[in-house]
Amino acid sequence: MSTNERATRALKEILQKPGNDVCADCGALGRWKEISVACSNPGWGSCSLGVFICLDCSGIHRNIPEISKVKSLRLSHWEDQEVQFMAENGNELMKAKYEADVPVYYYKPTHKDCQVLREQWIRAKYERKEFSKPGKSLTYESETREGTLMKRGRDNGQFLNRRFVLSEREGNLKYYTKYDAKEPKAVIKVDTINATFQPEKIGNPNGLQITYLKDYSTRNIFVYHDSGKEIVDWFNSIRAVQLQYLRVAFPGATDAELVPKLTRNFVKEGYMEKTGPRQTEGFKKRWFTLDQRRLMYFKDPLDAFAKGEVFLGNNDNHYSASAGLPPGTHCNGAWQYGITIETPDRSFLFTCETESDQLDWLKHFKNVMNTQMSPQDYTMEALLKHRH
Repeated sequence: MSTNERATRALKEILQKPGNDVCADCGALGRWKEISVACSNPGWGSCSLGVFICLDCSGIHRNIPEISKVKSLRLSHWEDQEVQFMAENGNELMKAKYEADVPVYYYKPTHKDCQVLREQWIRAKYERKEFSKPGKSLTYESETREGTLMKRGRDNGQFLNRRFVLSEREGNLKYYTKYDAKEPKAVIKVDTINATFQPEKIGNPNGLQITYLKDYSTRNIFVYHDSGKEIVDWFNSIRAVQLQYLRVAFPGATDAELVPKLTRNFVKEGYMEKTGPRQTEGFKKRWFTLDQRRLMYFKDPLDAFAKGEVFLGNNDNHYSASAGLPPGTHCNGAWQYGITIETPDRSFLFTCETESDQLDWLKHFKNVMNTQMSPQDYTMEALLKHRH
């Protein structure tokens, strides 16, 4: 038996240990259980850190060669001492070391998250060792965070430098159009903020969408920073301030109950066509964002304000979603895959470009409508009805 055959066999055995069958960094399920010539997606290992990782995360590890030495489990030559190191360590043991004290508010990315989130998580763990020692002071936890971000202009679409100030004591995020301006352009309460990375939509790998409520209307601002670390630090700082705010607002709640109320990814986004309330107007293409129970629609994905929104309540309260359009609907658009949403007040008609898109939207609408409403949901429903 050759040296590499022996190493491959040993690595296969090490992979059977608990925790080694998923990526140590993003949790992606390993498709490397069978390390064979037929395997088209070999797993990877960092023989200097002692962890097993997926293909995507291995690319990030390669960018920090002074910390992580990456090898393919199937294609690389493994020295006996490297295999031994993997056997002595592995994902569970290294998680206990490098993730010993991750703050509850810190967003741990999954394989579905964008590159900048995953890269900064990996660098924070292994390069900066932020979570290895309990009690270490972290940048996200300073009472005030101040700096400049490139912000997209609402009217002209140009990105310009704007000063942002996040205050834990005041529980808000402010931004200023001029660096030395006395009065902020906007004061955003942290309990109304959602922040989600949108690199493709914004056209920048570090693009962050900040959504908040202004006079009961949803407002979007789009920002980025050239430094991946800086934008992810802002993101986790917002989450830290939000958690602090919620702890005060809900003193009886546990952190486990509060963390899901921090920033969240949208359920689904994409184009559909819709018609107006009389359902005699033509169908027009709009960008839709489903955020929890709110289906918002925009003329353009980067619009500051939604043109309108639909609240999706519970099935028991006369909300429903079904495939198709009512008989006799005049469908002028090119898209033929219809969806009808019924609310207690009216019906909304949409069309999708493809059947798979239609089925995906319907799945998400039905999931939302099958979920029991919270007290906050009832408040939001009442506010939106009041607006209309």
